[in-house]
Amino acid sequence: MEHTRIKELLQSEDFGKEVIVKGWVRTFRNNQFIALNDGSSINNIQAVVDFENTPDSILKRITTGAAVRVKGNLIESQGKGQRVEVKATEVSIIGDSDPEKYPLQPKKHSLEFLREIAHLRVRTGTFNAIFKVRNALSFAIHKFFQERDFVYFHSPIITGSDAEGAGEMFRVTTLDPINPPLTEDGKVDFKEDFFGKSTNLTVSGQLEGELAALAFSNIYTFGPTFRAENSNTTRHLAEFWMIEPEMAFYELEDNMDLAEDLLKYVIKYALEQCPEEIEFLKNRLLEEEKSKPQAERSELNLVEKLNFVLENNFERLTYTEAIEILLRSKPNQKKQFKYLIEGWGADLQSEHERYLVEKHFKKPVILTDYPREIKSFYMKQNQPDAQGRHTVRAMDILFPGIGEMVGGSQREENLEKLLTRMAEVGIEAEEMEWFLDTRRFGSVPHSGFGVGFERLVLFATGMTNIRDVIPFPRTPKNAEF
Repeated sequence: MEHTRIKELLQSEDFGKEVIVKGWVRTFRNNQFIALNDGSSINNIQAVVDFENTPDSILKRITTGAAVRVKGNLIESQGKGQRVEVKATEVSIIGDSDPEKYPLQPKKHSLEFLREIAHLRVRTGTFNAIFKVRNALSFAIHKFFQERDFVYFHSPIITGSDAEGAGEMFRVTTLDPINPPLTEDGKVDFKEDFFGKSTNLTVSGQLEGELAALAFSNIYTFGPTFRAENSNTTRHLAEFWMIEPEMAFYELEDNMDLAEDLLKYVIKYALEQCPEEIEFLKNRLLEEEKSKPQAERSELNLVEKLNFVLENNFERLTYTEAIEILLRSKPNQKKQFKYLIEGWGADLQSEHERYLVEKHFKKPVILTDYPREIKSFYMKQNQPDAQGRHTVRAMDILFPGIGEMVGGSQREENLEKLLTRMAEVGIEAEEMEWFLDTRRFGSVPHSGFGVGFERLVLFATGMTNIRDVIPFPRTPKNAEF
C-alpha cells in the first residue's frame, strides 16, 4: 500500500520522512491548510499546501468532502492544535465534492439533522467515535466468550415462534398482499405460504439457544432481533442486536456472576481500546449538558460513569426488597415518580430502576426473584413465600442513566411445571414440542440472559438516543438507506 493511515502518522516521530496520505477533506482554510481525515482516527491531520505553486484548478477542487491524495514531508507542527503535519509537495484530487450540494459543511449539525443523512453522518467525528466504540464492544463480547470456551451459535432469523410472548412481530410472507389464498372460513391460508406456515422475524434467539446449551453446555448467540412495537421513544428500535448466552448446569447465582463479569470485561476493553474516542464523547456530552439546568445534568462524566461500573460490585437484592425501598422512598412518598409504586406486584419502570442505582445504592444493581405474573413463562418458579406470593428466578441488571441493561433467569427445567405455566398463559404445547423435548430427555438446571447491544453502546458512548448508536436505525415509519 503506497499510503500511510492518518492514525499512524499522528503518532509518528519520523520527521522529515516523505509520506503519502489519502482521505477526505474536513476543512480547507486560507487556501493553505487542509484538515484531512481517513476514518482511522477521530483526529485530522493537517496538510499545508504551497498555494503559490499549486495550480488554481486544483485549489478550487479542495472542498469539504472531497477525497484527496497528498504527498509531502512529515514535520513537527508550527501551529497549535496538532503535534505533526504534512508539508505538501503534491496534491491531487481523487473524488470531487460539490460544496453547493454536500450537506456536511464545517459547522455544528444537530443529531436530528444527521439522522436524516445517516449515510453521510459516519463521516463526522461524533459518529466515527460512536462506531469505533461499537466495534470494540462487539469484538470484546466475542473475545470474552471465546476465552471461556463458549460456542458461538447462530439461531435462525426467521422463526415460527414468539419466544418472549410479546406478540409484536414482523411477518415474513411471499403471499400476494392483495389477493392471498384463503381457507374455507375466510382466513389467510398460510399452508400456501413459502414455509407452509405463518412465520416471523425473530424477537430472540433464546429458545434455540437453550437447545444448543443442552448439547454444548455453554453457548452464546449474538445477532439481529426484531420487534414490531409501535414505539417512538429514544430507547426503542424495531431492529436491534442481542447477546444471549445460555448455560447448562448454571443456577441463578452463576448466571449473575457471568453477566456482571461480561459487562465489566467489555466496558474495560472499550476504555482500553478507544481512549481518544471516549474522551471525545465525554467532552461532547459535557458541552451538550451546559444548556441543561443543573438538576438535569449527570453527576458523573462519561469516563467516571464507565469506571463506576468497573469499580463497584453490583448490589444484589430481591424484587421484594426493592419494592420496600421504593415504597419508603422520597419521590414515591412526595408523588414525584411518574408511576407511583402502590405495592408488591408493580412492574418497575425505568425511573424506579434508576432511583435504586443512582440515588439509593449508588452502584449497579441486580434485582432477582420477580413476581411470576410479570415475567416470561420459561422462568424457574420459586416456592411461594409466606404470603403465598409466586416469584420466579429472574434477574435484571440495572445501570445508571439506562435502567435495565440485562434481563435473564434460571430456566424452568421441570416439564410438568413448564406445561402448567404454558397452559396458564395460553401457549400451545404442540407448537413447542421441540422446545419441550429438552425437558423430556436429560433435562438439567440451566440459565441464560440477554443484553440489548445498542443499550450497551448507548451507555458506553454517553449518547441519549438509541438511533444514534446503530448505523441505520429502523423505527416506525422509518427504514431509509
